[in-house]
Amino acid sequence: MKPDLEVVQIGRAESFKAWEHGYPFRTVRWHFHPEFELHHVVATSGRYFIGDFIGTFEPGNLVLTGPNLPHNWVSDATEAPVRSRVVQFSEPFITQAMALMPELAGFGCVLERSRRGVLFGPEAACVGPMLAELVQARG
Repeated sequence: MKPDLEVVQIGRAESFKAWEHGYPFRTVRWHFHPEFELHHVVATSGRYFIGDFIGTFEPGNLVLTGPNLPHNWVSDATEAPVRSRVVQFSEPFITQAMALMPELAGFGCVLERSRRGVLFGPEAACVGPMLAELVQARG
């Protein structure tokens, strides 16, 4: 099946898009977009499809997908009010951030690996509360 192109709307006054969604939701389909995506599973479990890989997910999983990498998360549950929190950012944005902040120098190898998908270990689940705050933040 051919993936759908998802158009990610990052506003002129924004550096990235941070949002959350439930299940089912319109973006829960085999799709791709030119942005990087940090995807944190908040609730439900199921199967995820990233490129040619199929795996299982559960609450707390944190995945980084690279630009134009097809992906989809399909939950076993029939409904969840908040299933995932997502941060999407462009390659030019992160490249400029890395050039300005020497602390991000080592992040380049993670971004390169994300072109095939990166599942972070369980210790990364601690970012959950920070992503919740990021989604709620404005300005």
